Amino acid sequence: MPRKILPLAVVVLLAVALLAYWVLGRDRDSDAIELQGNVDLRQIELPFSDSERIAEVLVEEGSRVKAGQVLARLDTGRLLPRVAQAEAQVAAQREVLRKLRNGARPEEVAQARAAFAAAKAEAANAMSQLQRLRSISEESKGRAISPQDLEAATAAARMSEAQAESAGKALELTLAGPRQEEIAQAKAQLDAAEAALALLKKQLADAELVAPTDGVIRNRLMEPGELATPQRPVFALSVTTPKWVRAYLSELELSRVAIGAPARVTMDSAPDAPLSGTVGFISSTAEFTPKTVQTQELRTSLVYEVRVFVDDPDDRLRLGMPATVTIDPNTRQAPRESGK
Repeated sequence: MPRKILPLAVVVLLAVALLAYWVLGRDRDSDAIELQGNVDLRQIELPFSDSERIAEVLVEEGSRVKAGQVLARLDTGRLLPRVAQAEAQVAAQREVLRKLRNGARPEEVAQARAAFAAAKAEAANAMSQLQRLRSISEESKGRAISPQDLEAATAAARMSEAQAESAGKALELTLAGPRQEEIAQAKAQLDAAEAALALLKKQLADAELVAPTDGVIRNRLMEPGELATPQRPVFALSVTTPKWVRAYLSELELSRVAIGAPARVTMDSAPDAPLSGTVGFISSTAEFTPKTVQTQELRTSLVYEVRVFVDDPDDRLRLGMPATVTIDPNTRQAPRESGK
């Protein structure tokens, strides 16, 4: 009798074990939240900063570019002469300021002294001539020298005296040097010229359109010969990092998911090679389910957007690609930057 019961007991134990495994496995799997979403990433529109004809477009759609890489160039035929003119103006104004700061040269001081000495000598000679004529006129009681000659000599003496005084003031100005106000004015004019040159150089640098970050050229929107403006982008650039899958949680699932929860992202093209990810953003505002979302709930039900940021070193994910997100709400990692 015991030998007949033993096989039956073994069968019962195996059935119980299989039932327990099935129940526990189902409960464990039921804890995971599976969502359907689409791959999303940031896009940047790249226009030129100035208006000019496009000279070169250096990349094609789909090209991978690095930060700082030149993507296109504007025609600089009219800008380069303006830069050269501004550089010449800066150089001239810099020399004017240096001249004022250095003051008069020794030769200029000597020239001013000589001019003052000559003017004084001329004034002294004119005064001597006037005194001699007055003496002759007094001795001859006005018969040898006419009144007109005396008046002319008097005027010449006064003019020579004024010229000597003017030469003396000129010498004083030469010795004193330029006024501080003149130096400040020249410095301000130099600053204005340098600012104008810096602006032109910035425009010259902006004639090259460079990639602000690593990415992929999604759209090439303009061609050489077209007139570029700040309002017309030349390229649309897709930023490859970070990438995330945009999915939607129902209200019942919302309480089970927190920022930092680990997740797996599976693509239809590679179901056996999931990518690891992390919940990086959960919307605080409910919205109606978008029509593109594949869920079993009614499309009019309220859901919450969730973003699962994905580590994709091999660049397998593409913009808009459908993906399945499996979130494990029982564990939690450190939250990552969502960029929201």
